[in-house]
Amino acid sequence: MAKKELENKLIAAVRVRGRVNVRESISTTLERLNLKRVNNLSLIRGSKSSIGMLQKCNDYITYGEISKDVLRKVLEKSGMNIEEDSLENLFNGSKTPKELGIKMPIRMRPPKHGYESTKRSFTVGGSLGYRAEKINDLIKRMI
Repeated sequence: MAKKELENKLIAAVRVRGRVNVRESISTTLERLNLKRVNNLSLIRGSKSSIGMLQKCNDYITYGEISKDVLRKVLEKSGMNIEEDSLENLFNGSKTPKELGIKMPIRMRPPKHGYESTKRSFTVGGSLGYRAEKINDLIKRMI
């Protein structure tokens, strides 16, 4: 994964693993990303520092670029109705989720049919790490 391809994009990060036996530095980073519990979803703007935090927590979360229609479904399911132009402003970076009244983190249900493996990387057949556009499939299963 190249860091350049994630910059200035809206990234969805989902916590997959729990809080037990986590190093303190990683636990602090997860709290800064608003991923305090399993199955929490957080929306993050892709900057150099946030991409570094995602890579540091790679063994506890999964992340990728979220699409507009999936984000709209997630917000509707959690009880937040966002207008189309506000959603567009969120994707092009002129507004933050906090400015639109979206509270982070968004609590999600466990995915239907479960996670693949909570100890392996996505590239090896597990659930952890960067999954690009495939994050939308996971989030649809969690709605």
